Amino acid sequence: MLDQIIENNVDFVIGNRASKLREKGSMTFPQIAGNWFATSLIIIIWGYKYQDLGPFRAIRYSVLQKLQMKDRTYGWTVEMQIKAAKLKIPFTEIAVPYRKRVGISKISGTVSGTIKAGYKILWTIFKYL
Repeated sequence: MLDQIIENNVDFVIGNRASKLREKGSMTFPQIAGNWFATSLIIIIWGYKYQDLGPFRAIRYSVLQKLQMKDRTYGWTVEMQIKAAKLKIPFTEIAVPYRKRVGISKISGTVSGTIKAGYKILWTIFKYL
């Protein structure tokens, strides 16, 4: 991911889990559907064609400072991507391997965690409209 910043002159790199490198069963249906919905809203509203709100990312420190990140919970990924889109930050996505989790996630592995994360992601999108 860092090679993209260093060699290809982009400021923001997202590791895309929505690829053939994603292990079957590594993402739940709500994660897949919610990810598609959130990225579709960002495309419609800000015109940035993200394919994933993936947790794997690299960003130039100077750019990160410009984003003035606030969220410390479920909304941080979408906040970062929306602010980058609003500032027209050059980005790329690269396919990353994503494997099944060992154990149960507190977020995607529970109904309440899924609802809280989905709510926060949507709330964040509409907050930055």
